[in-house]
Amino acid sequence: MIIILYLSVALIAVAFTVLVVYLAKALKSMSNTLNQVSGTLEGMEKQLQGITTETTSLLHKTNALAEDVQQKSERLNVLVDGIKDVGTTVQSFNDSLQRASTSVSNQVHQNKEKVSQVIQWSNVFIDIWDKVKNKKSKSE
Repeated sequence: MIIILYLSVALIAVAFTVLVVYLAKALKSMSNTLNQVSGTLEGMEKQLQGITTETTSLLHKTNALAEDVQQKSERLNVLVDGIKDVGTTVQSFNDSLQRASTSVSNQVHQNKEKVSQVIQWSNVFIDIWDKVKNKKSKSE
């Protein structure tokens, strides 16, 4: 019976040794895996710093561009206001021409008979002038 007890203790010792060996291998494998993960995270940290630097630079350029667009927009507003003033002036000029044209048309309409008489007298005067001219050219 003592032999069984010694054999049992020996078996437990061997089992414990095997357990410790496998546990050591597992811990070593886990250590390698954690070292690889650590290296990967360091690489990602460097890449993230590069991305942060580029993003900051891009943000500064975007702000400068937005400011430039704002300044050009303000200048364009001044130009649009000037064009609007020119349009208003042209509209006012057109209105004045329209009123003058209407006034002349009304005067012509009111003095239609007088204009007709002036045209008739003009025709008579031209005929007389032509006759006088013809007589002069024949007599010479």
